[in-house]
Amino acid sequence: MDRLSEMEAFVRVVDLGGFTDAARKMGLSKSAVSKHVASLEDRLGARLLNRTTRRVSPTEIGLAFYDRAIRVLAEAEEADAMVSTMQDNPRGELRISAPFSFGIRALAPAISDFLRKYPDISVHMVLDDRFVELVAEGFDLAIRIGDLPDSSMRARKLADAEVMVVASPGYLAEHGTPTSVQDLASHNLLHYSNLSSGNVWRLSGPGGQERQVRAVGRLTINNGDALRQAAADGLGIAMLPDFIVGDGVASGELVELVPEARRPPLGVYAVYPQGRFPQPKLRAFIDHMVEALKESCASGASRAAE
Repeated sequence: MDRLSEMEAFVRVVDLGGFTDAARKMGLSKSAVSKHVASLEDRLGARLLNRTTRRVSPTEIGLAFYDRAIRVLAEAEEADAMVSTMQDNPRGELRISAPFSFGIRALAPAISDFLRKYPDISVHMVLDDRFVELVAEGFDLAIRIGDLPDSSMRARKLADAEVMVVASPGYLAEHGTPTSVQDLASHNLLHYSNLSSGNVWRLSGPGGQERQVRAVGRLTINNGDALRQAAADGLGIAMLPDFIVGDGVASGELVELVPEARRPPLGVYAVYPQGRFPQPKLRAFIDHMVEALKESCASGASRAAE
């Protein structure tokens, strides 16, 4: 059997945790995938997988082989992609996952320009504030904002998003205006439940030292736009990226608080599977977003400063 086919079958089984899902991903029968892996183990003279009735997992030797195999497959795909790049325009479907608010406010306008620029590419974008499983759910790429957890995924930084602490004029008239990080602790802090630090706000004091404030308000939401609306309605103070609240600060609907205590910018990243070389369609999309998001992510801050 072909060595690369054996490797690919093994890698897909490890990635997806079983022969059935690997077969579906590869467009093969379950028995064909099983034969590829069995042939690989026979050729190497080693057991690469632990098989149970419920799940398949790599052995210690299998895990070491997996790390090397994904690099070999990536290089083979890179060679194919190089040829494709030299003779074809970027084409095909891109399945993209993105956070809801960012997808609407920043990504959708950029994708419109992208599709006009690349008529042979189609985009299937799913907006969801949860972290999707890229391989298992069939996505080519996901947009992630904030600190990235350790994973086997590749990532490219697209832009930075400033973070602002805001409240409505009505809330401040009723509860007073905090003038320091310490003052925030006595206010109703609206909590974004997908924050990587949990319900802890990490902000910098005047001297650059970190200050932590626990968000213990009465409202927790997993969507940035819903949290912005709650702040605009006077329910409390929110900490959100500028692409969500920058226009509200510029219009006077929201007031930025303790601007000297802003936290470091949030990185906006394109994340894609480690074993997948960026094909022309994926590389074209990422390059386009780097340029497009320079303006989108900076616009909130510029509007707030006007």
